[in-house]
Amino acid sequence: MQPARVRTAAYVTRNVPGGRELLVFDHRDHPEAGTQVPAGGVDPGELLTDAVLREITEETGVAAVTLGPALAVQQRPHPHTAQPRVTVFFHAQTTEIRDTWTHTVAGQEGDQDHGLVFRCYFIPVEQAAGLLADNQGEFIPLVEQLNIPTTTY
Repeated sequence: MQPARVRTAAYVTRNVPGGRELLVFDHRDHPEAGTQVPAGGVDPGELLTDAVLREITEETGVAAVTLGPALAVQQRPHPHTAQPRVTVFFHAQTTEIRDTWTHTVAGQEGDQDHGLVFRCYFIPVEQAAGLLADNQGEFIPLVEQLNIPTTTY
């Protein structure tokens, strides 16, 4: 049996006058990928917390985040390859003031995500569970239950 690929994913939220919003993105050139939250593989020897912070920055350009708790672990095969994978979902908060922007991944040449263009934006948390691709919305109810101060940025 093949070992599972270890990944992290982030529910990055911010507080606004209307409530709590979740950072999501769409692939400009691959709309079939659906709306997603920052997620990706953990490098050998990398801490899960370092991996999730790296993925947030790589995929959205947002570096001003405060990492919260790991919320859940998802064990689900990749939807296209059926390869086993384990994803640890974290919560993070941001003070990001942009509502929408375009981010180009600036990884190293040859990296899988290098040059991808993502359209990043915020949506109300309560709309996310049914919207996110690849079962990424599975743990949104845990985010909704978090006791987070309602200070807005």
